Amino acid sequence: MSEVLSGAEFKKQLRAGKPKLGLFVNSHSPTVAEQLAHSGYDWLLVDTQHGPMSHETLSGMLAGIASGGAKSLVRVSGYQDRAGIQQALDMGADGVLVPYINTAEEARQAVSCCRYPTAGTRSVYFPQRSMNKAGLLGYAGAANENTIVALQVETADCIKNIDEIAAVPGVDLLFLGQNDLCMSMGLFEKYKFPDMYTSPELQAATDKLRAAAKKNNVILGLFLFGTARVGEFLDKGFPLISLGNDLHHILTQATAYVKDVEAVSKDKSAAWTRRPTNLM
Repeated sequence: MSEVLSGAEFKKQLRAGKPKLGLFVNSHSPTVAEQLAHSGYDWLLVDTQHGPMSHETLSGMLAGIASGGAKSLVRVSGYQDRAGIQQALDMGADGVLVPYINTAEEARQAVSCCRYPTAGTRSVYFPQRSMNKAGLLGYAGAANENTIVALQVETADCIKNIDEIAAVPGVDLLFLGQNDLCMSMGLFEKYKFPDMYTSPELQAATDKLRAAAKKNNVILGLFLFGTARVGEFLDKGFPLISLGNDLHHILTQATAYVKDVEAVSKDKSAAWTRRPTNLM
């Protein structure tokens, strides 16, 4: 296994444009998280905003990810989720993704929860898993530099205020959520699926985000389903890209197997077809 990068070095490589590909984890399974951490992805994000995991389960998932050497992020419920941010970082997460940011003040509150005083208001406590390797002073002394603070860009108001949000000290990464942003901008109502994703309105919003990030040396990330548009967004300066989530991986692989078996059995005496489903 290659040497595990510090959070600071991970961010440095991203700012230099080195791609880091990862995956969201929505199943509440430490086993799945650990297996995916050994699959070659640079990072995994445990999605507590939409996943059903408790703090106890999250603890096991983060331990599993660490065993595989991937960087770990946790999507919390929002900038006001001080307890969720605290738990994630104390359990050893390398950073957090804070959704639904609309203003610079909300961005400042999110950053504050992630950073120890005097740069922020994160509470310190010992012992915690985050401190097991470097000790209290070794971890806490470098935590503000190593912790990855990512904010999700997913509303029309966020785009409206993106210049001020990107300029907030301590914001490392702005993560584009195209699905929610399209909904917030009314593009699902205006366009037939999937035309909203290539609409001029979304392109203009993305360009505004890119300009603000570049001006403030902030890393860009986004969520994609699959690999078809990875090259496009690497060209646009998004080095941190999610290729979907663990459940989507399961469905796409299952779909591939199902199609293969349907084709193989088509000319046989006992042809097989899948049960009806809206997911595959």
